[in-house]
Amino acid sequence: MIIDLRSDTVTRPTPGMKEAMFSASIGDDVFGEDPTVNALEEKIAGMFGMEAAIFCPSGTMTNQIAIRLHTRIQTEVICHKNSHIYLYEGGGIMANSLASVKLLDGDLGKISAEQVQSSINPDDVHAPETTLVSLENTMNKGGGSIYRLDEVRPIRKVCNEYGLKLHLDGARFFNALVETEESSKDWGAQFDTISICLSKGLGCPVGSVLLGSKADIKRARKVRKVFGGGMRQAGFLSAAGIYALDHQVERLKEDHLRARALGKILEKLSVVSEVFPVATNIVIARLDGVSPAEFLSNLEAKGVRGVKFGPDLVRFVTHYDFGDDHLNEFEKVMAAF
Repeated sequence: MIIDLRSDTVTRPTPGMKEAMFSASIGDDVFGEDPTVNALEEKIAGMFGMEAAIFCPSGTMTNQIAIRLHTRIQTEVICHKNSHIYLYEGGGIMANSLASVKLLDGDLGKISAEQVQSSINPDDVHAPETTLVSLENTMNKGGGSIYRLDEVRPIRKVCNEYGLKLHLDGARFFNALVETEESSKDWGAQFDTISICLSKGLGCPVGSVLLGSKADIKRARKVRKVFGGGMRQAGFLSAAGIYALDHQVERLKEDHLRARALGKILEKLSVVSEVFPVATNIVIARLDGVSPAEFLSNLEAKGVRGVKFGPDLVRFVTHYDFGDDHLNEFEKVMAAF
């Protein structure tokens, strides 16, 4: 038995999802003629009360399109220092948008309205113009930590006061929503753009969606084109997204329960000095007396996979293909470590 906990991106389509994909009505999406792509975009935009959406190959692309929309040369993005848009998107803020970055500290990867306000650059020839604030929910490097609406509304207020745009990297946003049970439309009202990934906990093989105003999404189609993201008969992939939104959102709670159980198993190990609070489906453990490489190599030999997440950190991510049998086997492997 291979237990792959490197990421929730390793999930595979369920039989029901495959059937939906194979039976999808298709057309040429670059011409705007794929009915299933159009249906997905309309469906998810409606869920968040936003005007429009665009389907893209990846969350990196949807984030980078949003940054391009809200910045220009010699402007600056405010985000947490551990944000995915900064650490894991290949320097795209600079390469794609020629923008600068203001990196903030914050508990478990989250930032506050006070931090944002104090980080906005003055109108000074020496400083780039601040134009965009980006949040991440759930926060990957924060161990799947969650923003609440009452934390975001003050940030929105600051953005309104200073004329800034607000973007949400919502790669695992449905993981947050099933925990907080907050309204997706209330969240949509806070942001200018939202990126939603379909290929993580929702189990789709490919795809992310960027939500925004009709004007922004019209511009986004041009940016997607130049990024090479215009797909043709993308309805096969969009059908998976529609199926996931209809059938695989509520079950994310099961991943969270198993993640909490997994965290308790790790806490018992003598080589683990800390387990980050487990809020959703990400478990980060701090090691003591053994390197991440040694720890993971030992587990790999026993059929368990995770990833190094820092000099002394390892990460495990639960997902659709990790069930109770896998959890029991994980516990046996850890007991014998």
